[in-house]
Amino acid sequence: MAERPAGEGPKPTGPGGRLPARAVIDAVADGFAEIPGTDGGGDGGTGDGAYGDGPIAWEGYGRALARAHERTGEHESVLCGTGTVGGVPAVLIAFEFAFLGGSLGQRTGDRIEAAHRHARRSRLPVVSLTATGGSRMQEGMRALVQLQRVARQSALTRAEGLPQIAVVRDPTTGGGWATLGAGSDVVLALPGAQVAFAGSRVRPPYADPAAYGAEEKLTAGQVDRVVAPEELSGVLGRWLSLLSSPDGATGAVGAPAEPPRALGGGSAGAPGLPETGWEAVERARSTRRPRADAYLDAYFEVREEMSGDRCGGTDPGMRCGFGRRDGRTIAYAAQCGTPTLPAGFRTATRLIRLADRLGIPVLTLVDTPGAANDEAAERSGAGAAIADLFAAVAEARVPVTTLVVGEGGSGGALALAAPGNTWVTSDCYFSVIAPESAAAILKRGPEHVRETADHLRLRPQDLVDLGVARGIVRT
Repeated sequence: MAERPAGEGPKPTGPGGRLPARAVIDAVADGFAEIPGTDGGGDGGTGDGAYGDGPIAWEGYGRALARAHERTGEHESVLCGTGTVGGVPAVLIAFEFAFLGGSLGQRTGDRIEAAHRHARRSRLPVVSLTATGGSRMQEGMRALVQLQRVARQSALTRAEGLPQIAVVRDPTTGGGWATLGAGSDVVLALPGAQVAFAGSRVRPPYADPAAYGAEEKLTAGQVDRVVAPEELSGVLGRWLSLLSSPDGATGAVGAPAEPPRALGGGSAGAPGLPETGWEAVERARSTRRPRADAYLDAYFEVREEMSGDRCGGTDPGMRCGFGRRDGRTIAYAAQCGTPTLPAGFRTATRLIRLADRLGIPVLTLVDTPGAANDEAAERSGAGAAIADLFAAVAEARVPVTTLVVGEGGSGGALALAAPGNTWVTSDCYFSVIAPESAAAILKRGPEHVRETADHLRLRPQDLVDLGVARGIVRT
């Protein structure tokens, strides 16, 4: 394969300005070898090129297949093979949209199943480069049930602890989005791509087109990132490198992540440990105190972020992703000092369960005054979201390490904390509830808030004495 000049992305050359499958593969991978059994003709692999009218004898289907082959040079709507992306070997499943709209038929299912089987045998991650209109009409229900088949293969690969990454191109609709796209661990989208279950010809006439696009899906927490074509190879390579690290490659449980060192100890203006409970609260709330981004930047050499809860929501106050530290991949979920939304809890749950399946240790940073408690949060299922995060942490086989870097407000903070492996900085507090709320519950006036903070024993040194924290990290 010819080398691409640095910064040069793939150029659309196919019908409708869409990039052919082989060009997409060339743009992201070094080398490509089709998997044996997936490179035969539309005749099912005999090589004589004789197309029939398919499983439901749709008149003219064979001629349409022959024309698609003549137009694209391909025998089916999907290419399946192995290649190297960013130095990481992977199985690639690439759709050719110019072949009957990238539709899924029985032989498409044959190829995708063979690709997943090869991935499991060879212990390789799976990358789906999707551009499809969904199931193939000319094969009727025999086409539709391929979605069940694809979903099963994806589930079997998932159970083997192998990562799956989707790159959704234009368009990715119907069953292709609902299986290979949205069903992947990480979803990257190209700018302006149609990404939706409903294809363009079956939507209500009054529908807002933006709701069916990649950018709207990012806002709604259904894709992790919209990536410019010239950046795709690098971003995809970093994700594969992180998720296919030695620690995670076999699903083995490694050593815990070490807690980060404190940044700018005593940054609220008073060095050392706080003398009173209220001083601990003030230091945790100080605008001069380092926040999650500063800790993550200092801790990791490189990192990639996930976005969204896959249920229609995002929380800008929750950072989730995977990073590399000293050659090792560590997953992270970090609160950023704001009330945590239900979408934030669900995103953290998604992160921890993925890390657990891949055998990657988790670092969490606690910093929230508490769970968001407004009407929108209640209607979005705050209680259920917190409960699910508690369960994810409790069920995790991989070690979870927590550092409280600021406010630790009630259950909204505790849900992200590791039992038995929580550390604290000198600029934090952790409390059953904020002192103001505690005073209100106890029917104490505002003048008793500072006193209540002392009674709650929420200082860093108190947390160590109580056995809630293992220790206080230093700079």
